[in-house]
Amino acid sequence: MRILTLSSLLKSDSSFKIGLGVVIFFAAAEIFSVGYYYIGRARTGSAAAPPSIAAVRTPSALAATPSARKGESPAAEASPAAPSLSDQLLKEAVELRDRGDTANALARLQEASGQDPKNARILEELAKTYESMQNIDRSNETWRKIQEIGPSAGASFELADKRLKMGVPTPGVAEAGPPGLSRPDIGSSPVAADAGSDGSTLGITEATVTETPDPDADTNLMLRVGIRKQSKTVVDHTKVKIQVFFYDTIDDKDIKLTDADVTYEWLTPNHDWADTNPEILSVTYLRPKNKLLSSEAALAAAAASVNPGKKGRTSKPGSSAESGQRKYLGYIVRVYYHDRLQAVRAEPPRLLKLYPPSPTASP
Repeated sequence: MRILTLSSLLKSDSSFKIGLGVVIFFAAAEIFSVGYYYIGRARTGSAAAPPSIAAVRTPSALAATPSARKGESPAAEASPAAPSLSDQLLKEAVELRDRGDTANALARLQEASGQDPKNARILEELAKTYESMQNIDRSNETWRKIQEIGPSAGASFELADKRLKMGVPTPGVAEAGPPGLSRPDIGSSPVAADAGSDGSTLGITEATVTETPDPDADTNLMLRVGIRKQSKTVVDHTKVKIQVFFYDTIDDKDIKLTDADVTYEWLTPNHDWADTNPEILSVTYLRPKNKLLSSEAALAAAAASVNPGKKGRTSKPGSSAESGQRKYLGYIVRVYYHDRLQAVRAEPPRLLKLYPPSPTASP
């Protein structure tokens, strides 16, 4: 039988403690390694978190941009989307005038000018409207207002300068047109107004008036107009427009468009300007005895506007109570090609000062 002594018990206890210490050591190492693993993982997660926060903030920053822009957008979009009242009135006036409603066009332009009195574009259209109504004094007055604005008016200033120089003897203002046309036509002689030297396609070779005795008429006369092409270019005769205006004096004072019967006839058969020979147009002015006088509103119908591609017409006089004795005064002849002024002739020449030609033909 084995007997356990104190020394053997102490040895066994010492071995147990050593073994237990080794176990505890390894257990602690295991716990430490596990703790280290999870702590490292937590640190990795916390390091990756800022990009995720940044990603959240980025949309919020972007979302703030449209709101900021939204606050700015009304001011940015206002100018193209909402034209001013004067611009709207100007647009309406031009449309009305193009349709022949000059009265309403003038009213809108005057209202627009009241809104913006230094607007050169409005003044330019106002002057053109006065011209279309044969109110030359008001037209020139308006051209001068553009001239007073100065070069800052741009193209309107140049246009005004040309218009006044073409139409009035005083320093003033004019619409763009073929240069030099007014020089031979405003002179003291009504002879040839050949515009070919100025680069025009067509020119006036003659304009002669012959009066025919007529017991049934106060005045019976015929205006013979010769028109010739100035170069070898081919002329599209459907794009040629000849305007003939007759004027009367009333009680030897006022000058008005005639209310006489006006007809025209081509004396050359083809009038197509196929060669350099002039094409001859005959325009007749007939004032029967005891003729009723037309109202001023109907006088524009007395102007013969000739298009070689169309048949002739007779102007129909109206009737009114306009008093005064009318007498034939003279004529103005204008030739347009592709709606651009080519030549102009007047007798007496002072009619051109009163009624300067427009550089473009009305549609």
